[in-house]
Amino acid sequence: MRLRIVPLFITACIPMAALPLRAQSSLTTNPSIFVSMTESNPLLAPSSLPLLAPEFGKVKDEHFAPAFEKGIKEQLEQVQVIADNKEPPSFENTLVALEKTGETLRRVQAIFFNLSSSHTNDKIQEIEQDIAPKLAAHSDNILLNKKLFARVESLWVKRAEFIDWNEEQQRLLKEYYESFVRAGAKLNDAEQAKIREINERLSTLTTQFQNNLLALTKERSVLIDDIKRLDGMSAAEIAAAAEGATAKGSRGKYLLTITNTTRQPVLTSLKNRETRKQVWEASANRGLGEKAGLDNRPLVLELAKLRAQRAQILGYASHAAYTLENQMAANPTAAFKMLQDLVPGVLAKAKVEAGEIQSAMQKDGINDAVQPWDWEYYAEKVRAEKYQVDENLIKPYFELNNVLTNGVFYTFEKLYGVSFRERKDLPVYHPTVRVFDVVGNDGKQIGLFYADYYQRDSKRGGAWMDAFVNQSRLLNQMPVVVNVMNIPQPAEGEPTLLSLDHVMTMFHELGHGVHGLFSSVEYPTLSGTSVPRDYVEFPSTFHEDWAIHPEVLANYAKHYKTNESLPRELLQKSIVASKFNKGYETLEYLSAALLDLGWHSIGADAKIESVEEFEKKLLKQYGVDYAPVPPRYKSAYFAHVWAGGYSAGYYAYLWSEVLAADAFSYMRDRGGLTPENGKLFRDTILSRGGTREVMKQYVDYPGKEPGVDSLLERRGLK
Repeated sequence: MRLRIVPLFITACIPMAALPLRAQSSLTTNPSIFVSMTESNPLLAPSSLPLLAPEFGKVKDEHFAPAFEKGIKEQLEQVQVIADNKEPPSFENTLVALEKTGETLRRVQAIFFNLSSSHTNDKIQEIEQDIAPKLAAHSDNILLNKKLFARVESLWVKRAEFIDWNEEQQRLLKEYYESFVRAGAKLNDAEQAKIREINERLSTLTTQFQNNLLALTKERSVLIDDIKRLDGMSAAEIAAAAEGATAKGSRGKYLLTITNTTRQPVLTSLKNRETRKQVWEASANRGLGEKAGLDNRPLVLELAKLRAQRAQILGYASHAAYTLENQMAANPTAAFKMLQDLVPGVLAKAKVEAGEIQSAMQKDGINDAVQPWDWEYYAEKVRAEKYQVDENLIKPYFELNNVLTNGVFYTFEKLYGVSFRERKDLPVYHPTVRVFDVVGNDGKQIGLFYADYYQRDSKRGGAWMDAFVNQSRLLNQMPVVVNVMNIPQPAEGEPTLLSLDHVMTMFHELGHGVHGLFSSVEYPTLSGTSVPRDYVEFPSTFHEDWAIHPEVLANYAKHYKTNESLPRELLQKSIVASKFNKGYETLEYLSAALLDLGWHSIGADAKIESVEEFEKKLLKQYGVDYAPVPPRYKSAYFAHVWAGGYSAGYYAYLWSEVLAADAFSYMRDRGGLTPENGKLFRDTILSRGGTREVMKQYVDYPGKEPGVDSLLERRGLK
């Protein structure tokens, strides 16, 4: 399963326009500096570029602190005017008015937090650490404003009377009311003070966790002295490792970098078992105190405890109960059941795969038990022998630009009638970032798409979609979105050849992208990907399967040297082989999802002293403690749940995959890659944002609720 991070813009379902895009926080700045910056700071006025695209050529690190200060002050003043309004509350003077607040702060955050994830530096990290608790306090200052909540609550109480309100207006009211209540608007003063204290501390801890993880990813890179230990890697991969080592001041050596997951891509090709073990251990032991100041265990324990305490104050049994209340799953019991129901079959499948891997190891003279660092290398050997497919034989047919242009863009053009036209005139935040106009078949521009695909030290791990500008008719804004990945950059002059996993990730992320680009809503709070966490991965996962659709593959799978098409026999074998190893992939995911739910189901009084012991006990409790297949993420580097927006929500990928597999099966049965099919999916799913309850929204597409058969087929588990 290809899992990625899509950053959480808000906490506790805070409406996106009314409140900060990320409930994180704010800065102490020198007043004289603030005054001098206000006139020249490009962040303090709307961009002059098309569609309000960020003015990266003008924005400097020193602009962010004063812009945050101005944005926070400006929005608080705007909100207080609404709260003090003597007129009876109405949709226009309360909800619409709130939607229009915070223009400066939205603009600053959209740029800053993209950079803090995609191209950070010491100064940005310093600002982020400082701003985080202040933005959390800012959110609380709005959501715990008694007069403001009274206005929203009065509309909620009378909602049955507003029969002339359309569905989107009703949804907006619901979002605001629930956001205030879930933030603690109904609590007494003492309870609200405690919530404020917890929120500020949580924002500091999550920022520290993410910054630690970025530092750990650099620090845990494996430096190899002897090229013989890299046997199995391609010449291009070895050259890139040599360049990486040279860039770090170790000329003549080879640097193997660590990505965000427990397993590492290079493990599929390294023949040397000791090298594999070294790489795996560097990955799996991250955050366990191997370097002063980079021990994430105390952060994990405090984050889990504080989230549980906050949930208790708000009246919930656990953070998981609080989080899942407004998700499709509705409660932790449903999420646990979905995951646990899969464990027996998936574990059995993984053990069958382990038997095949053990046999392959014995052929190499290794009679030891299968270890985690053995699995991927020998899985590829089994795949090659069983299906006559070697990933290294396929990669030359997946050159990055060809995949993007003739694969990803081709698919979206065929389905949705849009074209992607590269432009060179807009500034970018890194030289490898590309920008595209997204244009409809009527010739009108729909939005802007930024593509940032290459790995670098200044970027956190994973892949995600973000937005610089969210679509809104109320604010007269068109979408500006970005896809970010971590594809290793080849040595200079070499082509970028992708694994099938990276190919499918590109389709996945632009699936998120069009969820933002095709948004057609009035109010920014409900725009684009502003849907429940266990629904947001559905449109993106749905688009993955086009990567191996015969018509699409025939258009982009061309050898980068000869332009020959991927041979049909190799193609068929690769599609069949893509179903192999799904027991392993599903089990590592289930383990991580159960780990997440376990951490966030503890009570406020739980006494946990050891991260490792809690993790070990929990995996055993749920029957997923299978040593050769560790969790996809271990607790100390589980960025999704400690620093990202997936706390108690990592199960969402599988939940959403049920919807995606069912919807793709329905489209396939209707004729597949046709404009008619694309229009239906765009009209019922991609354009709706959060304007309709999501199960109703889903049913609008195939006309029925989803079943699990298509998921089992998709994963080769049926």
